[in-house]
Amino acid sequence: MTPARLCGLLALIVAGLAAAALSAVVGGDWIGAFTHPDPNAITQIRVYYSWLPRLTVALLGGAGLALAGVLMQQTLRNPLAAPTTLGVASGAQVLLLAATLFAPGLIHYGRGAIAFVGGALAVALVFALAWRRGLAPTVLVLAGLVVNLYMGALSLALILFNQEKLHGLMIWGAGSLAQNNWGDAVYLAPRLVFTGLGAGLLSRSLALLDLEEAGARNLGVSLAWLRLASLGLGVFITASIVSALGLIGFIGLAAPAIMRLAGARTLGARLIWAPIFGALLLAATDLSLQLVAGAHAALIPTGATTAALGAPLLLWLVPRLAAGRSAPRPRAAPPAPRLAAPWRMIGLCAIAMVIMTIIALFAGRGLHGWNMPFALPWSETGAWRAPRVLAAGAAGTLLALAGTIIQRVSGNPMASPEVLGVSAGTGLGLLALLWCVPGAGTPAMLAAGTAGALATLILLIVINARAGFEPEQLLLTGIAVMFAFGAVQRIVLAGNDPRTQSMLAWISGSTYYVTMNTAELIAVLGVVLIALAWPLARWLDVLPLGEPVSRALGLHVTASRLLLLVLVAVLTAAATLVVGPLSFVGLLAPHLARLTGLARARTQMAGAMAFGALLMIAADWVGREILFPMEIPAGLVATLIGGGYFMWRLRRI
Repeated sequence: MTPARLCGLLALIVAGLAAAALSAVVGGDWIGAFTHPDPNAITQIRVYYSWLPRLTVALLGGAGLALAGVLMQQTLRNPLAAPTTLGVASGAQVLLLAATLFAPGLIHYGRGAIAFVGGALAVALVFALAWRRGLAPTVLVLAGLVVNLYMGALSLALILFNQEKLHGLMIWGAGSLAQNNWGDAVYLAPRLVFTGLGAGLLSRSLALLDLEEAGARNLGVSLAWLRLASLGLGVFITASIVSALGLIGFIGLAAPAIMRLAGARTLGARLIWAPIFGALLLAATDLSLQLVAGAHAALIPTGATTAALGAPLLLWLVPRLAAGRSAPRPRAAPPAPRLAAPWRMIGLCAIAMVIMTIIALFAGRGLHGWNMPFALPWSETGAWRAPRVLAAGAAGTLLALAGTIIQRVSGNPMASPEVLGVSAGTGLGLLALLWCVPGAGTPAMLAAGTAGALATLILLIVINARAGFEPEQLLLTGIAVMFAFGAVQRIVLAGNDPRTQSMLAWISGSTYYVTMNTAELIAVLGVVLIALAWPLARWLDVLPLGEPVSRALGLHVTASRLLLLVLVAVLTAAATLVVGPLSFVGLLAPHLARLTGLARARTQMAGAMAFGALLMIAADWVGREILFPMEIPAGLVATLIGGGYFMWRLRRI
């Protein structure tokens, strides 16, 4: 089907949905509502000042995001580049939230400028992380994922401590198209026209990027200025849309990709058809939402709904776009130094973990200031501190082991349970249970989390089996699962429901509600899983050598990868019950173990587990004491501290 026919079909669908939605509002008097609404007819007022502006901003927003996606994909020669995958939208949101809290006057004078700065800073951070790898497509998208996770953690931290002030912004942050005047439409229209004109002026030069860089330079193209101008236009229109409508997911990725698959091979064709298709796609999603939700449509964020619906599309696109083949492969990481006595280093890590455990159990602040270790009797502190310390340590151990396994299986030091999507799958299962059964016990939560993790694993197997579980494609598949979870999370948080509070605490990784029974269950399960993983260390030594070498050494590569992925799923599900789906421990702990010289699989596993437990126990203690009597959840502390450190180290890999 050609782009014209596909857009025409979608336009007919949009027209039908619009007619149905409009009939539900005003019946048959459409023309009067459009041209001269009766001031005494509330339905006509609703159409003119709410329904029509909502449809207009949907068309403008969808077109703008699709145009931004085309510019980013062409500039970076990366078919998975988009405002969401590069962190532009999340960076704009964080800075807007911060400005709303700490400098509200700036919002009145320049919300677009604030969003632009936030988006530009996020893109600059993504580029800094991926620059040493030559901005290879997979590396760039994975760096964008890391930045997205970190920006999401910052947003969650702001929301946690300012829920009353920011509750209304939760719906906006999830992408709300609800309107009560024409202000946003008037705001977006000239910015979309400006971006379109700029893209048109740059189109001939951008088309030369399909050539090699040397060929483009020989034709007189200044690549640095061209990329700066093109990405600047993409960030500008994305920031404008985020400032007006909030986060709208997947339109910027889906529209250019679908048009490319439909036959729009040239840049000029994509610049025309992708914005048209993006506008119709977002409008169709919003109109469908209005028909399904009825009077509650204003409370359901369209942007998050679009992201949830678009995740299956990305899952379908990843194996077909073959992003990793369109640019040079990432350079192999330099060999890590090896210690002559690795177990001595592991012993030192274990001692540090024991010391941190003692501090977390016996030292802290109370009504009369700091209490030194053993100053208070165990009966006053141990009863509520011990479960938290045990649960945090067990969760850190399990996440570190899962991260070590997936990094060695994939051969990519940026891999982790978060990137694989297992944490997100666990989160989806737990969110479904907490929403349907608010008082569910630990066994039910463990079962739901494991079911979600295993469902994600099955999905990964189904999609990646034909490619032989190629590591980069496997990781990119996990991105789609993570974005689906993020979309569902934003939908849940946008609702004014009492269950939201407990979900918010769990999502942020709080150990506040952990009981000793839960902590003991996770610890026992962790011991069993570690015992199962320990004999598999030989596989983890062989798999990073590559598939041909692994087969020559007698290893069944596909079967070993499958078994290790199942183990990662169970490890992650157990840990996510305690610290939530937002954590960088699975990324950071194995990396720290490698940096200290623990290069062999078994020593890296042991060192990473010690580092993981140390990190999570320290994060729980710091979160408990730094703003006493207020608390920062342990998972959020680990994300903010560990994520920042990991991003600093990531660009050096």
